[in-house]
Amino acid sequence: MSEALMKKIRLIGLVPVVKIDDAAKAVPLAKAMIAGGLPVAEVTFRTAAAEEAISNIAKAVPEMLLGAGTVTGIEFAKKAVKAGAKFIVSPGFNPEVVDWALENDVPIVPGVCTPSDIEAGLSRGLSVLKFFPAEASGGVDMLKNFAGPFSNVTFMPTGGINAKNLGSYAALSNVLAVGGSWMVKSDLIENERWDEITALCSEAVLALQGLRFAHLGINETSKERAQVAATMLELLGMTRTVGNSSTFLDTVIEVTHTPFLGKHGHLGFACNNVDRAAHYLQKKGFTLNEESVKRDDKGAMKSCYFTEEIAGFALHLIKG
Repeated sequence: MSEALMKKIRLIGLVPVVKIDDAAKAVPLAKAMIAGGLPVAEVTFRTAAAEEAISNIAKAVPEMLLGAGTVTGIEFAKKAVKAGAKFIVSPGFNPEVVDWALENDVPIVPGVCTPSDIEAGLSRGLSVLKFFPAEASGGVDMLKNFAGPFSNVTFMPTGGINAKNLGSYAALSNVLAVGGSWMVKSDLIENERWDEITALCSEAVLALQGLRFAHLGINETSKERAQVAATMLELLGMTRTVGNSSTFLDTVIEVTHTPFLGKHGHLGFACNNVDRAAHYLQKKGFTLNEESVKRDDKGAMKSCYFTEEIAGFALHLIKG
């Protein structure tokens, strides 16, 4: 499995599952998706147009990270790769397809829904698997249960996922990316509603991040001055918690004991995945403050700051 490819998919975080009936509409669809912030697609072999659609996108929109889905046999796999697919996805664990892909150095994400399926993948050296059908197979709770015995496996849950439950999947540490089709529905493609697809993709990408205001950080010059501020805020009914470097009032105001990033302080935003949200914000023009990045023991970001300030406040991302 290509680590570079999987890293790209992880940072994007959402893989549209596309069913195309008319290959002539593949290129404008791909461009609409990219305009909405989703430069990745799983074009399914559910229609006769799939192979040509993949070929059209691969030639005209090379920046699209293009995969083929519903690859249920070796012939489909061969057609997908020849047409230009960079990875293949199958709904179930077909040993013949998996073995062919591994023998030919083709990244594959086979479908699983049971521990036995996962062990079959592990026995072949696979660490990224598709959890399908996600909602019908236990959804978020099942993925949480998988995290214990299969701590080195990440999943691409697909099936029954929509704009409403997207965030609950995206927040899981063992989810590489989420698969869904609500932003690329067949009727939208059929009627060439490209602007609407772009808007839905953009909305989905933002929802995926799960960005929400967490706390306000206020810079003070000393621990003593921070306690003066805390005393005043306690009069408003807030509860003080004194730490080594700052004092929190409830969980929404943080007063630093020494000046930190930001002219006045920082705006803390929680998100589903810090690496992914940082990538998203950088695409929007923010600049990551590399020195501020904190990571967990697996190398994933726990928190970070950006160099830009909003009215004198630095932007701070935290996992939450």
